[in-house]
Amino acid sequence: MSAFRFCLLLGLLAFVAPSQAAPALKAYNIDPGQISVSGLSSGGYMAVQFHVAYSSLIRGAGIIAGGAYFCARDDQQTALSVCACFALTCQNDPSAQRIPELVQITNQNASQGVIDPTSNLANDRVWLFSGSADSVVPPQVMNGLELYYKNYMGAANIFFRKDLPAEHAMPTDSFGNACSFRGEPFINDCDYDAAGELLKWIYGGLAARNPGTLGGEFVEFDQSEFLPSPDQHGMWPSGWAYVPAACANGEQCKLHVAFHGCRQYPGAPFASGPQGRIGDTFVKRTGYNPWADTNNIIVLYPQANAMTVGTRLPRSNPNGCWDWWGYDDVNYSKKSGRQMTAIKGMVSRLTGASTPPPPNGFCGAATNADHVSAGRAYTQGWWYWTSHYATGSNDYLGWRASANTTLHETSTGHFEEVASCP
Repeated sequence: MSAFRFCLLLGLLAFVAPSQAAPALKAYNIDPGQISVSGLSSGGYMAVQFHVAYSSLIRGAGIIAGGAYFCARDDQQTALSVCACFALTCQNDPSAQRIPELVQITNQNASQGVIDPTSNLANDRVWLFSGSADSVVPPQVMNGLELYYKNYMGAANIFFRKDLPAEHAMPTDSFGNACSFRGEPFINDCDYDAAGELLKWIYGGLAARNPGTLGGEFVEFDQSEFLPSPDQHGMWPSGWAYVPAACANGEQCKLHVAFHGCRQYPGAPFASGPQGRIGDTFVKRTGYNPWADTNNIIVLYPQANAMTVGTRLPRSNPNGCWDWWGYDDVNYSKKSGRQMTAIKGMVSRLTGASTPPPPNGFCGAATNADHVSAGRAYTQGWWYWTSHYATGSNDYLGWRASANTTLHETSTGHFEEVASCP
């Protein structure tokens, strides 16, 4: 999965947006002590990020081809060469990842209150999978993740399989390419049900999966309710959830958040997919739903999106990855990160919990460059042809990065240019 390459044209080819807003996400009767996460590739990194930052909410995580919290250290080159392997020379072993430093950063973030206390991780259950033939996130990266988690929980709480010769993909036992294949849709038939195995590890004994027609429903919902102008911040306008019939009828259910990988967002090219795109392929063919159907588990499928021009140039996200290296937000790994806050809002909505309060409503003057760095503005174009726009309102702020402009946050993530602050 050439997920992290700095390639603007891929993003232009991959972006196809839905034509109208989806309905709002509903609340269900969810046990707040039964929430878990999983993910593949950039989704694996996002699952780790969300697990660590919101550890008071999460009871377990399943990670496929991911790495340690803050592995990229807010640096695209580190993401390419240390946390994955896209550089001419890769250094993926745990010593290159400097795991003790990542633990120190985690502890510091927790002490500052920007993530939850790490003590919440002690009793969690973590399931890890690394294909021995993975050429994108090599097994050494996952070895580092195992070492990272062992700083916060006992070895008995961690399951790690790394002997299956799988390439970079979601392993299933019934759908996808050959296990050794690398390419769209990054779902491989490896005669191994990764979704089922990780759910069983996290939750303990589960009823057998539904072998036939599912009894629940797929719900598409509006993601812009949780992150205004989501396409400007690496998220698709809509997301999905699978809701078993029992959950729709009011029975108490568990909640699992499944993060797709790069080039698995709805608009990504896939010749065999709906209209030649990935569409809902990850949502419907990765193996989660048959287990969810018989075990009262709602599965939330947030959707990322491609960004040919990121808010923090020269970084970009042409392949629709989750933000685990800072292409959109300097606070990407903290609870205050834009994508993190959006996912938390979805979880809060599903569980019926209160949605986090909006920010204090920033108002102030700064250079356009500083506004972009803080996420209050974004850029379009390149080099001499770069223009600056306010996030949310799209107010034009001019082409000079050094120009001073005054922005007011009138609602969460929505900034407008004003003459002066109230």
